[in-house]
Amino acid sequence: MMRIDSHHHIWDLSVRPQSWMKGDEVKPISRTILMDELEPELEKSNIDYTVIVQTVENPAETPEFLDLSLTHPKICAVVGWLDLESKDVIPQLEKYLAHPGGKNLVSIRDMAQDKADPNWLMRDDVIKNIHRIADAGLTFDILTRPPQLAAAVEMVKRCPNNTFVLDHISKPYMGKGEMQPWADQISEMASYENVSVKVSGLFTEANWDSWNNQTFKPYLDHILNSFTPSRMMFGSDWPVCLLAATYSQTIDLMEEFTKEFSKAEQESFWSGSVKRSYRLKV
Repeated sequence: MMRIDSHHHIWDLSVRPQSWMKGDEVKPISRTILMDELEPELEKSNIDYTVIVQTVENPAETPEFLDLSLTHPKICAVVGWLDLESKDVIPQLEKYLAHPGGKNLVSIRDMAQDKADPNWLMRDDVIKNIHRIADAGLTFDILTRPPQLAAAVEMVKRCPNNTFVLDHISKPYMGKGEMQPWADQISEMASYENVSVKVSGLFTEANWDSWNNQTFKPYLDHILNSFTPSRMMFGSDWPVCLLAATYSQTIDLMEEFTKEFSKAEQESFWSGSVKRSYRLKV
């Protein structure tokens, strides 16, 4: 059975800083981290391919990842960045697609979770550019926390021709044990068939030094009941996950979670859903 990690990052701090690396708590990953560190973990966990995801709001990063996708055998796809507040994203998007690795650009993500306005995703200019992303044949990755999730649902409602992937199950407050209003908003989001979800980024939303598998159970159960395995995909969120868990622990949790899945459901979770959402040819 093919296994794809739908969500990981790398960064080279000699090329550019990562503006989100602030505070002592992120010091363990506040260094250059490249594919050579991930490769042994992929082999150990039988991961066939990966999707590399943007980390900063800088258009120079996406072509660098497209370059990497041409030379690294594990990277099958890139999620890039566009400034959705720009008057028209098409010129920048065309530059990406004209790149030799442009065929590996499968989705665009912007950092809605970091915007001051929780309704940013409902802005008319943002919606217009999200429509243009669909016109280019690309998916849109939704990066939100619970305060932005209601706006994300409204955005999806206004973009029926887009394909969406919700990153990190929208980062519920697992460290506090809170389910609402996240759970109701997830149910509404899942009612739109053009949305799939990455089961990723869980560990860093829990208490980093005191989680156990039961910590995640109510959230995973709700995602499963809402989306079903046909629209769920595995993502490690490596190396961010290293703040709270090893790569192997992310795999162990997901293997435990999916052990009662049918063969077809497991295939969907580990590769089918990401292949459909990103139109992968692997």
